[in-house]
Amino acid sequence: MELAAGQVISTILKHDRKVTSYKIALLRAINDVVLSFPDVWAFQQDVAVPLRLLAEYWVAYYWPFVDPSNPIYQGQRANGKNDMGFRAELTQFRAEWEQFNGELSRPADGFYILNELRIPRRRAIYPASLLGAYQKAIRAIAKTLEMPIRYAGPGNWTVFEEPKRYDQLSDSIPAWLNQRIIPVPGTQPQDKCLLISAKLWQTFQGMSLWVEALCIHEWCLFSERIMQEQPNLDRGDIYTLLTDRPDNRRPLTWESNQIDLLLMEGHEFVCPWTNKRIVEGTAYDLDHLLPVSIYPINELWNLVPSDPGFNRHVKRDRLPSLERLAEARPRLERDYEGYGASATLAQTLQEDVSIRFSTLDTAPSRFSEAVAVVVVGLMEQVAESRNWERF
Repeated sequence: MELAAGQVISTILKHDRKVTSYKIALLRAINDVVLSFPDVWAFQQDVAVPLRLLAEYWVAYYWPFVDPSNPIYQGQRANGKNDMGFRAELTQFRAEWEQFNGELSRPADGFYILNELRIPRRRAIYPASLLGAYQKAIRAIAKTLEMPIRYAGPGNWTVFEEPKRYDQLSDSIPAWLNQRIIPVPGTQPQDKCLLISAKLWQTFQGMSLWVEALCIHEWCLFSERIMQEQPNLDRGDIYTLLTDRPDNRRPLTWESNQIDLLLMEGHEFVCPWTNKRIVEGTAYDLDHLLPVSIYPINELWNLVPSDPGFNRHVKRDRLPSLERLAEARPRLERDYEGYGASATLAQTLQEDVSIRFSTLDTAPSRFSEAVAVVVVGLMEQVAESRNWERF
């Protein structure tokens, strides 16, 4: 008898044999991808997810475990082999990151890096040595990912099909089926992809909070059972590392400067939450619509000028209620139109929405409205999926 999708997920997490934490990390990464690209479900089709995208999430998850002075092992070591197939590459990338920043990294830096290096304009500021180390780590992780994909569930390839290039997946569907495979935004034809069935995608979307909680719980228990160099390491320590998130202290100087130029030219913005006009000389915060505590996304659609008092003391790291989202939508549309007054910001907004949304109407006459619609939809989906506190 075929198990329901929710039972498949819980069985893998709780009952599958595990010699590493890979299966747990795989399901957590799929869960995060589903949450990060919610409008993909509008097509209600199977979804292709590049292994390199899943690997980016693994960089974030495993980042705190590759501290050279305090490694936390994720499997047994035998015959001189590492516990993880990519420990050396990820450790080297972490060293490059720390050298570039001139300071030791924090546990949550992996999540910051995940989103920082997805944005072309942000990626351009980093040296070739760091980007090279990052790509080497991504390739090593993507190769490792094929192991838990293969062995998830009973036997081989029983839950997931063997990953294939996206162009090969697309060509494999007979025309008479009248179906298609939807790639997450940013997928390239040559990307090797994991195919996630529409039913499983929908299950992850509906059970996102539960999947995240169970993944972290099982990961803590697994890590505690592994023989570690630190004798007092327990599940509470692992939990702290797995749930750490970046803070708001990273500067958004470039974005703020571009908005300041528009204000100096006489353009104005409006706070999406209070409807307060923001003109030259008005103090404002550059608000993360989707809070950093959920995901540290610095894509331009997620950054809008806002009333600093409301942002800091009312909104904080919460998400708006459905009613507030309805009020904010036309104001967001107006702010995105304001970005269009700058050729630089207009191009940046186009680039940033292209790597996040699948259902966007890109017709120039409706672009700002379309961005506001999908952004509001994203915030509502995240709030529901993660039962996030609202204002």
